[in-house]
Amino acid sequence: MTNEKLKMWWETARPKTLPLALASIFTGSALGYWANPQGFNGLVMVLCLLTTILLQVLSNFANDYGDHQKGSDTEERIGPLRGIQKGAISAKELKWGLILMVVASFLSGSFLIGIAYENLSDLFAFAGLGILAIVAAITYTVGVKPYGYMGLGDISVLVFFGLLGVGGTYYLQTHSIASHIILPAIGSGLLASAVLNINNLRDIEQDAKASKNTLAVRLGAYKGRVYHCILLSVAALCYLAFAVATATATSWTNYLFVLAMPLLAKHAIFVYRSQQPSELRPMLAQMSMISLLINILFSLGLLIG
Repeated sequence: MTNEKLKMWWETARPKTLPLALASIFTGSALGYWANPQGFNGLVMVLCLLTTILLQVLSNFANDYGDHQKGSDTEERIGPLRGIQKGAISAKELKWGLILMVVASFLSGSFLIGIAYENLSDLFAFAGLGILAIVAAITYTVGVKPYGYMGLGDISVLVFFGLLGVGGTYYLQTHSIASHIILPAIGSGLLASAVLNINNLRDIEQDAKASKNTLAVRLGAYKGRVYHCILLSVAALCYLAFAVATATATSWTNYLFVLAMPLLAKHAIFVYRSQQPSELRPMLAQMSMISLLINILFSLGLLIG
């Protein structure tokens, strides 16, 4: 395989989206350590990170394959051209790459469950959730009625990068569920949904032509930008509410994530004022990194508090 071919596969994996996979696991792991430092398992955290990254790459491969099959990714799109669009990767090769990621995700997830489960209920529940995650990653754009074409992608991202990503990681570390973790779980999911929304706002014109009815297409450009600001505002409030709810006289570190709020506000203002989809092209990577930064600062605050 040539260097150019490897570069195309790397671009198809979309490394700029991988911070999303890392953010929810960091937050769930930090919450687990915060709740039960003696029971924390580093190997479980590593396997959670690996499995989530593989699922993200699987989703990206499936997204490109599905969009190619439906003709929604053309040379008119504002975002970077994919390997399959350039002809550097054939549809057959991408399909085999997709299958490889399914197998890798399944094996990594199975190993994780085998190490972390404590009873049969854990085993069956997480096996079911793992299979559901694989199916959701594929059917976002692949199939007769992909849910990404019906404007349901935001809900899926909220669930898998928020509630399940954070909550599931927390459970694998503590084997319990606490009601207060719902706040950072929702916050993480909303930030991930904001990354998807930026992508959809950027591609809104091309998606509309291809009948890819993302939530941004359904809302329209202006309301989509307002929706983006709402996502960021509610996410920030979720982290803040958790910090206040768990505050003690010495827990100022719970507010460490506030250091990233100026970046979040600057991003929100830029998106709100952007009139042309092309202006949003660099915002996808920026939003992804801001999401990761907020979750890292939040996690660090828990660990040193």
